[in-house]
Amino acid sequence: MASTSIRAALAADPDVGAGNVLHKLIEHGAALDGPGIAFDVDVDGFPAWQGLTLGELRDRAAARAAWFQANGITRRDPVAVYVTSSADCFLNWMGLVWLGAIPALMNPNIAGDIAVQYIAKLRATALVTDAAHLERLAGADVGIPVIDAADTGTGDPAQAPAPFRHHADDPIAITHSSGTTRMPTAVVHSHASLFHATRKIRLSGPRAQGTERILSALPAPHAAGIMTINHALSNRSDLLFLSQQSDGGAVLDAIERWKPTGVFGFAVTWSELARFDLTQHEMDSVSLWFNTGDCAHEPHIRNLVNVGSHNTVTRSAEGRPVVQRVKGSSFVDGLGSTEMGHSAFHITHSPDTERYGRCVGVPHVFADVALLDTTTGEEVPVGQVGHFGLKSPTLAPGYWNDHANTYKHRLNGYYLTGDLMFRDAEGYYYHVDRAVDSVDLGGGNWLYTAMSEEQILRAVPDVRDCTIVSFKTGAGVVSDVLLSLHESADPTTDHTAAVTAALTPAAAATLRKVVVFPDENIVTGPTGKVRKFLMRQRHLAELANA
Repeated sequence: MASTSIRAALAADPDVGAGNVLHKLIEHGAALDGPGIAFDVDVDGFPAWQGLTLGELRDRAAARAAWFQANGITRRDPVAVYVTSSADCFLNWMGLVWLGAIPALMNPNIAGDIAVQYIAKLRATALVTDAAHLERLAGADVGIPVIDAADTGTGDPAQAPAPFRHHADDPIAITHSSGTTRMPTAVVHSHASLFHATRKIRLSGPRAQGTERILSALPAPHAAGIMTINHALSNRSDLLFLSQQSDGGAVLDAIERWKPTGVFGFAVTWSELARFDLTQHEMDSVSLWFNTGDCAHEPHIRNLVNVGSHNTVTRSAEGRPVVQRVKGSSFVDGLGSTEMGHSAFHITHSPDTERYGRCVGVPHVFADVALLDTTTGEEVPVGQVGHFGLKSPTLAPGYWNDHANTYKHRLNGYYLTGDLMFRDAEGYYYHVDRAVDSVDLGGGNWLYTAMSEEQILRAVPDVRDCTIVSFKTGAGVVSDVLLSLHESADPTTDHTAAVTAALTPAAAATLRKVVVFPDENIVTGPTGKVRKFLMRQRHLAELANA
């Protein structure tokens, strides 16, 4: 069946959800030799970088479903998955969901001691892990069976039971936010919530240009990872899912090797790609960059949209439509979080885009958004910063084993994401900071760290990335600005005057010093806001030890 017919069938099938896309594709006649998923590691005898077909993907998921069933895993069992590779993450997720179990996907960067506590908090019935993470657990007794991820693919696919039939409200995954800065919050995703956006905006029209061949640099054990898998499968797109995201060089190598038409990632990926002169690399295949999580900074976006190429339609001398490939690509920015289930806003940048300043665009059709005064519960007026509240079918139902946290973040029926934003008179929304990172300077003035970083990046071309460390002293709030420079920049140059001029007067008044953070001191591995948190912690530790 043609991919357009498959997409239409999925969109019209009310039983399709995040837990059964694989099975529904086959039920609706998708070719078994069509695209499944490619991984960057060898798996089950399949070499890295070689895509598994849809049939092979089903077979590998079935093998795991059979193995788990034979080893006592059944429906509603929460099973922690603490592994390194995207292959181990997703194939075990598929095998567990096949049985109606609840995979709890864990960030591979979580420290072993925190992982032990988190697994206990989940009240998991088993732990799937690999050799690297067994070493990280350092022999700790997690109190439940420990399963070697290398074993789960050895089951007999023919022995897999019929796939579990999910109800819309059934949980199909537990993912988490944070995990490298504090105890993770375990976020539950339902069959319906994590597929709603795919149904409404990905399958409702023609397949978007740039989604024919997707390279994902998103974290696998994240809501965005699951959505990307289901997005690519539903759209019958080729997909390569990388196992790590923060190494810009590795992502760049993958682009040149695999030649995707679209690259999906978090803001940290674009910051890392800004290390490179992309005009010196083979980027012509890319027509789309898709961002979620933290919204991206303007210089990082411009670095991307000025390379790549895309199709455009012109008219011949005879008036016939002619498709031409022209230079430049598009960047779709979407502010999102684990709990939101999908970005609530959308905006598309191209080489001639001018609406920046951390503009996240306008709400998606399914998103009811409000900017609230948390003291009164009322919406703030145009131009005033408020707390972002969301009502949406994409929202996670809550936190696993944690009702207190589930209800703590609700106000007037809205989920409070922890983001601070304002909207302009045209209905565009702008992100200024996370609430926990903003600093009250008194007199109605605030230091918004994310917006300040945007202002510095725009004003000081030598700066590739930056973060702000603010803390209170007896004399008031003081701030240090940590700069990561482009390789071509002179590290001895004093950027204090330029940084001061870029900030608002109230923020500039707090500035104590500007510090160049050498690349060897940059924290690698975590996503953007986590990396910035760890950099701040490292800087504060250095100050304490000075």
